[in-house]
Amino acid sequence: MLNIILVAVGGAAGSVLRYGVGVLAGRWLGFGFPFGTLFVNVTGSFLMGVLVEVLARRAGVSNELRLLLATGLLGGYTTFSSFSLDVAFLWERGQAAAALLYISCTLIAGLLSMAAGIWLVRSLA
Repeated sequence: MLNIILVAVGGAAGSVLRYGVGVLAGRWLGFGFPFGTLFVNVTGSFLMGVLVEVLARRAGVSNELRLLLATGLLGGYTTFSSFSLDVAFLWERGQAAAALLYISCTLIAGLLSMAAGIWLVRSLA
């Protein structure tokens, strides 16, 4: 139960942070381009890289801290950071083809799924 609470608390904080970044980016730069999402995806990926490397170098770091920060906070901030981490792990294990396949499938399937969802709702309306 503690693990679920940690992920939920971190996720809530990350989501609120993502929302705040989006609002600020829109106010400062306008809403014609998704500057907030771009910023969140890039900074979230950077922070996930920093966090994973710091946690890997410190013996005895608790699983709870990883759940709170990586799965919760950064997962709530952007799932793109998790996607980037998965790609990095595949690449570092020498699985370049799998990494490229994962990137391609994620982008293509994500865009097609979005289009299918839009089509479904529009066709039912």
